[in-house]
Amino acid sequence: MKTLKLAYTPFKGLKEVLEKRHFTLRKQDIVEDRTDEEIFREAMSDVREITEFRKILPGQPPNIAPLPSQKDDSLDVLSDIVKGKTKIRLSDTAEYIEWVRPRIRKDIAEKLHRGEFSVQDSIDLHGLTLVEAEEALSCFFRQAIQKRLFCVKVIHGRGLRSPQGPVLKEALKRFLHRSFSKWILAYATAKHSDGGLGATYIILKSK
Repeated sequence: MKTLKLAYTPFKGLKEVLEKRHFTLRKQDIVEDRTDEEIFREAMSDVREITEFRKILPGQPPNIAPLPSQKDDSLDVLSDIVKGKTKIRLSDTAEYIEWVRPRIRKDIAEKLHRGEFSVQDSIDLHGLTLVEAEEALSCFFRQAIQKRLFCVKVIHGRGLRSPQGPVLKEALKRFLHRSFSKWILAYATAKHSDGGLGATYIILKSK
């Protein structure tokens, strides 16, 4: 009887594929069984030393003089302020104000703040509304200009109890530049003993 030969053979060659895969897996197992030193030596087997590099001398580090140690005395200054040994420089605070007319010496504001000019008259705005304060300032400055006063002081407070902040202080700056700008040469926050941040010195121009 004659044997029929099948045309479709899906598993043909399967044995050879499995044997080859088994061989590959065993080969990987062999590689993984090697130590790190053995793998490293194999990888570096063709590495050769470059003898020319032996002639290159290592560079010497530059001679850099150490920086002088600087003590940060900010904590000491803050401690002295808290203890009352040192006063806060008002000119370093955000509440400090100053202004100088163009072509006037800029150091005039610093001298004014230090109290180097004698205050000839002053006005206190405490307890006044904005409208009342502007009326009082208008009358005060007209009289000061008529009297040819050189330096005056306005006490406006710091607005610490006001929800809106220093309302009168801000109103004073707007008033000076709006209503009496041609008569104002300079202004600056008063010194500690004369009202500090709650008062402002103003220098007027004579007629």
